Amino acid sequence: MQVLIKPLVTEKAAMMNDQSVFVFVVNKNADKGQIKKAVEDKYDVKVDSVRTAIMPGKSKTRYTKTAVIDGRTSSFKKAMVKLADGEVIDIYENM
Repeated sequence: MQVLIKPLVTEKAAMMNDQSVFVFVVNKNADKGQIKKAVEDKYDVKVDSVRTAIMPGKSKTRYTKTAVIDGRTSSFKKAMVKLADGEVIDIYENM
């Protein structure tokens, strides 16, 4: 099972980087311990704490010539990872 799917790059997440908090999209079945171990192994940093949230999918409506199509986007789980003092992750290096 792959725990870390991708880093979440938004304006809000970028502002949290100043406080050594980094946001990742993670597997829905992953718990906080697995997330902490995955971040420490992949980025070689010391993790202080992990907070998680399951983000619900948004409803979408598309108007076509023949019908109105209603649907939902997929829900996902995100993890806010706080690093120990002095630790930094360069998320933008592989972009």
